[in-house]
Amino acid sequence: MSISLDDITAVILAGGMGSRMGGIDKGLRNFKQAPLALHALMRLSSQVGSTMINANRNIGVYEGFGIPVICDQQADFAGPLAGMQAALNEATVPFLVTVPCDVPLFPLDLVARLSEPFLKDPTLMLTVAATGGRHQPVFCMMRSEVLPGMEEFLRKGGRKIDAWYSNIPHAAVDFEDEAAFHNVNTLEELRALEQKA
Repeated sequence: MSISLDDITAVILAGGMGSRMGGIDKGLRNFKQAPLALHALMRLSSQVGSTMINANRNIGVYEGFGIPVICDQQADFAGPLAGMQAALNEATVPFLVTVPCDVPLFPLDLVARLSEPFLKDPTLMLTVAATGGRHQPVFCMMRSEVLPGMEEFLRKGGRKIDAWYSNIPHAAVDFEDEAAFHNVNTLEELRALEQKA
């Protein structure tokens, strides 16, 4: 038994300011001759039924990827949780998977493994990837019903993903390869990861 891919959509979160990378749009920085966000899209495309990108600038460039582009409903680059909110408002299927744009080598079985706990526990609202006992909160899978609680959390000024989901039924899914979740925050880190990959 498994969750149908048609019941899962994914959002690539590329709506940040890229402040640690000099304010540039991180999702459009090249990694091995292709934008980081495009790497995420290529890794996700076979894992879910549909995909979208959350971006708050360079919309036309992202539209060139051939999938829907959605913007935050919150002002002032409110963080990845605002991107998740925007995606949930657009989603028409039961499950949403979220990944950041700056982790080009995340696992190719990410969605399958995040899906498994939902099959065993119908009360679960969210699963989150974990490595070495530490949650990777931007890599998660959630039921669409979490939207009202998320919006209430954002209205009250909440921004941290793990603080939000700590109040709903959730489960961590352990992944052994910690390097697969390595994100790039600087141009130096980007070049170093290119050398290793």
